[in-house]
Amino acid sequence: MCLLVLAWRVHPRYRLIVAANRDEFHARPAAPMSIWSDAPDILAGRDLSAGGTWLAVERLRRFGVITNFRDVQAKRPDAPSRGGLIPGWLGTAVPPATFLEQLEPESQRYAGFNLLLSGADTLEYASNRAPRYRASLAPAVYGLSNLLLDTPWPKLTRVREQFETWLAASRAPSADSELLFAMLADRTRSLPETPAGARPLPAEWVEVLSSPFVVHPLYGTRCSTVVMIGHDESLCVWERRFDPGGAISGESAWNLAPGEWPG
Repeated sequence: MCLLVLAWRVHPRYRLIVAANRDEFHARPAAPMSIWSDAPDILAGRDLSAGGTWLAVERLRRFGVITNFRDVQAKRPDAPSRGGLIPGWLGTAVPPATFLEQLEPESQRYAGFNLLLSGADTLEYASNRAPRYRASLAPAVYGLSNLLLDTPWPKLTRVREQFETWLAASRAPSADSELLFAMLADRTRSLPETPAGARPLPAEWVEVLSSPFVVHPLYGTRCSTVVMIGHDESLCVWERRFDPGGAISGESAWNLAPGEWPG
């Protein structure tokens, strides 16, 4: 399970604002967000099992994020890693829509995914479990978990309402990140439910996964990430990492002027 809220071209200072929780098994190794040594234009965390990522931004301020899809279809044994999709796009010069069009014929080989890709002028959404594979998104606020875009799970609805309140307040970046991290840290569990189209889970797990921030010894929120890309091409990125008990285990931050890049 993962959760994110996103504002596309609705803030006076930032064209894109993303606040996201990544949930994963604690035993699955991952590297903190950093510049990749083998792809120095990419700033991202890294899944050390398959080599991909769940969220990345690059030098030209292109951005990508992916979530798994909790569907009833069995994963194909030969399915390629979904984590390779974002670095695969960032390694090209093609627009997001073109990359997604090129991916579509092969998309059913992958386990279920939701993919959001943003360039300077467009935000594209694709899911290989959606009736319509790809859509160009208008300026708006969006929410995504592990079903289709804007599926109203209670935890996502609650975080999105807080996010919209934050957007209306429009404060300074240093204060904004803390307010967004507080929003993502919500551990309040909702009434257990299995939305239509979601793969049924044991009752214990349905309850565990019903909070925006998931705490469990085996599986939970591994990191929270906030990304802000300015209309002027400035870039602010914060990542906060957590141990299996939900305590902060590490933090990283970048505040970059237009055209600036680490290293």
